[in-house]
Amino acid sequence: MSKTILITGASTGFGRDTAETLAQVGHNVYASMRDPQGRNNAHATALELKGIKVIELDVTDNKSVIQAVSTVVNNEGKIDVLVNNAGVAYAGVSEAFTDEQASTLFDVNVIGVHRVTRAVLPQLREQKDGLIVNIGSILGRVTFPFFGLYGASKFAVEALTDSTRYEVSQLGVDVSLIQPSAYPTQMYASATMPVDTVRVSEYGQVGQIPGEMFKQFMTMFEAKDGPNPHDVAEAILKLIEQPKGSRPARTVVGTSFGADAVNDAIAPVQSGAINGLGLGDLEKLNAS
Repeated sequence: MSKTILITGASTGFGRDTAETLAQVGHNVYASMRDPQGRNNAHATALELKGIKVIELDVTDNKSVIQAVSTVVNNEGKIDVLVNNAGVAYAGVSEAFTDEQASTLFDVNVIGVHRVTRAVLPQLREQKDGLIVNIGSILGRVTFPFFGLYGASKFAVEALTDSTRYEVSQLGVDVSLIQPSAYPTQMYASATMPVDTVRVSEYGQVGQIPGEMFKQFMTMFEAKDGPNPHDVAEAILKLIEQPKGSRPARTVVGTSFGADAVNDAIAPVQSGAINGLGLGDLEKLNAS
């Protein structure tokens, strides 16, 4: 059955591919992005030519978020699925990122997820039905040096996803997390570097490691058996098609670097904590 789906950050990368993949199988997709009439006009036009609706949505602007969500609900009468995909990547010596850079990262990757979720949830709660898919990262479970700030934002998305899943489970709403590994997407290619280059230089050879890591990743990406970003779109489609209440809390996509083992190890600990609070009923979706 066709569902109405809102995707954030859909101009390129995982969001763009997911929009196209879901539309191809018959879903009613709203691909959102910043400035579709300006700098993202070519991306917006390409999506529209494939029958995908494009709307403006800046996850850092509450008015923009509310207007976009209202547009979808007014046009369609509902939203069935929200895919919180919009995000930015940072890579480099953690100390060399400024306070302003750190704030910008968290405004997009964490507060942005909360803004859009908060705007959509009243509709899902009223329907007593719906799915929220948050795009996290394996770096929300395992830590790579020089990806500390980015990883911190994805660790935050882990907590936000879990808490929201418990809180809405008795209201008929599913919440699930996708944890992609490293993939050759535009977000990765345009990762933000520290602006305090003096501090980077003070790290000597250690400060040069991020550049070498990127070279290794690019070699991996360009290999014949390199990772295919389409894996993420397929994982999201699978979640959408699964029966309500049966969806996994987390799905690792790509090379896990141990994130799957962390998921497996933490799951019983997390369940024990929830049951210890006397809130075990929140672990299972009330699908009625």
